[in-house]
Amino acid sequence: MASVTVDRMTKVYDDGGADIVAVSDLDIEIRDGEFLVLVGPSGCGKSTTLRCIAGLESVSEGTIAIGDDVVTGKSPRERNIAMVFQNYALYPHMTARENMSFGLKMSGEYTDREIADRVESTAELMGIEPLLEKRPGELSGGQQQRVALGRAIVRDPAVFLMDEPLSNLDAKLRTQMRTELQSLQSELGTTTIYVTHDQTEAMTMADRIAILNDGELQQIGSPLECYYAPANRFVAGFIGSPSMNFLYVAVDGETLRHDSFTLPVAPSLTDTVSGMQSVTLGIRPEDITLERGSTKDADAIEATVDVVEPMGDLSYVYLTAGGTDITATVEGERVFTAGETVTMRFPDDRLHLFETETGEAVRTRSVPEDRSVQGGGIAG
Repeated sequence: MASVTVDRMTKVYDDGGADIVAVSDLDIEIRDGEFLVLVGPSGCGKSTTLRCIAGLESVSEGTIAIGDDVVTGKSPRERNIAMVFQNYALYPHMTARENMSFGLKMSGEYTDREIADRVESTAELMGIEPLLEKRPGELSGGQQQRVALGRAIVRDPAVFLMDEPLSNLDAKLRTQMRTELQSLQSELGTTTIYVTHDQTEAMTMADRIAILNDGELQQIGSPLECYYAPANRFVAGFIGSPSMNFLYVAVDGETLRHDSFTLPVAPSLTDTVSGMQSVTLGIRPEDITLERGSTKDADAIEATVDVVEPMGDLSYVYLTAGGTDITATVEGERVFTAGETVTMRFPDDRLHLFETETGEAVRTRSVPEDRSVQGGGIAG
């Protein structure tokens, strides 16, 4: 086990004379034994970052250290890491046993007996003993992924690097494998850096998540911190499903003016918006309250229901307020009908405020006291 330090790392690719900055000035400290998830949209630099840590890509600037060892210029085999890939990367002509043994044999550090013992104990841990004599073509996707994980575990590395390892699995199996990965990481205590574009994986598995966009780190923190207190509009919109609603409003004294409605400035917001000409309101779908019918209350907004998507225990309600699209989430038994007029309210203690120009957060929520922040995502 070891910590991992990425210090001001930049990765630039030369595209026919034009520089493409894949990762820019990245600073991350991954703690010993931590499960850190790198998350972001396609092309944000998360896989490039992982490959640089693995030694599969060289860095243009900055340094990478694993524990006290600066590994920036070292080959992958000198870094004491094990990587799990999206496509499993198993040798098709080898059995599961041979795939798991191969790296140990190539290292020249272990006797045949030691290799056999390691493979057997890892197979028992992974529950794949019956698969050891089968080749990849005889295994399901989930079984292949377990073998690939076993091949990484058997090496007893200082750091696990995982590049979207569950993306080729169906939804049910992904859920099962998420649970297994969490249990394994907790049992082994090995530092793990995990790349995904799936925020569900990030929110449920991570001790901390690092959110990237356009090669730059946007925020790093616990899943709940990033959800309730996003650093900027990008993080607020990326984390959470359905996404946060954003509404541009002009600040006019004691009134917030939107193209489709006006709202009074709540006392709790007065100091924040004082001196501002405009601000972007953010409200998560589950924080909107809906009531049937219309009202003339100053803090109410009239809207029309466009579509209702029942999801079982809750429903997504897509609304229009004067030409502005808004999404709300309500408990499943509260049924609204397309075309129905409703009243929306935005509780002021649930509002997020963002600078209009920069997108930086100027007001966020605190993590509710009945939610806990702990390893392995959200509890509460």
